[in-house]
Amino acid sequence: MHRLAFILFPFALIFDLITRIRNYLYDRGYLKSQLSAIPAILVGNLRVGGTGKTPMVEYLIRQYHSSYRTATLSRGYGRKTKGFIKAGKVSFPEGIGDEPYQIYQKFGNKLQVFVGEDRRAAIEQIMDEVQPPELLLLDDAFQHRSVKTHLNILLTTYQAPFYEDFLLPMGRLRESRSGANRADVIIVSKCPSRISEEEKNTIKRKIGSYIYLGQPILFSCIGYGKPETWGRKAEFSGQVVLMTGIAQVDALESFVKANYTLLESMRLDDHHQYKESDFEKLGLVLAKHARANPVVLTTEKDAVKVKSFYPEGFIREIPIFVIPIQVEFSTEDAKTLNQIIQQKVLKKDHFGE
Repeated sequence: MHRLAFILFPFALIFDLITRIRNYLYDRGYLKSQLSAIPAILVGNLRVGGTGKTPMVEYLIRQYHSSYRTATLSRGYGRKTKGFIKAGKVSFPEGIGDEPYQIYQKFGNKLQVFVGEDRRAAIEQIMDEVQPPELLLLDDAFQHRSVKTHLNILLTTYQAPFYEDFLLPMGRLRESRSGANRADVIIVSKCPSRISEEEKNTIKRKIGSYIYLGQPILFSCIGYGKPETWGRKAEFSGQVVLMTGIAQVDALESFVKANYTLLESMRLDDHHQYKESDFEKLGLVLAKHARANPVVLTTEKDAVKVKSFYPEGFIREIPIFVIPIQVEFSTEDAKTLNQIIQQKVLKKDHFGE
């Protein structure tokens, strides 16, 4: 945190008061929370952006979509539309949001993808589907308390844990650190692949100051797959120009540096909408490194927008590769998470058996 951020301390106090009053009204029942009619898992955070919610949702999709009719529901951040929308073949990023579009493109007819600002109203509409889902995954709804889910998963990153952060606008927290006590499971995301047990215990102690005794704390890391060619066929030279529009790119840059040669990194804002000037700049960067036979490496989230918004002519001219990203758990933590989900969400009485 920048040392001048303390100038914003009075505003953070006001924000804290507002969010505490709101949570108090929900906790006491003055504001009503309605239990989801569909067995539901919420994936959220206390911090604004960059904790790995979408990769976590994709992990859950992979685990359960073959056994249960699965759907996702999110606000559709960054979209230029409003209201309740079901993703379909004519959907595009500006219509349903970057992450929902990425999930729809990746999983297709394996699940249903919905967006809607009012989660309670959206769930009621989802229930009217010919075949309503048996499992609903809510992306980024931890502060959307009008809906109560069967399991709340709270993510906090290893690099910027919530217990070291401060409330907006002084820091990046959407509510007080004590909000973590509403979580059923806390997952420390984006951990190093070889994090020690001693470090895990230290993190658990620090998180333990803000939660109830016995709340499970698990650890996950990001696994990067082999870059896949996209657009025209090309050989991956390992000489990389990285182009990203995501909240946290440090971990990806570190991976690229460790495994390939990072010539240059074009960092764009999270949820960036690509335009012609971005590709003009990219062309100049590639020309500068032409002798190295460079390739462009980007994320799945960025790739779907580039493909949607830019004409095929550009794709044919530049070798673009996409790097797959997946959440990974230790065998023990994966088993623990599955047991919790089976007990709290997928138990038989939720399906009328």
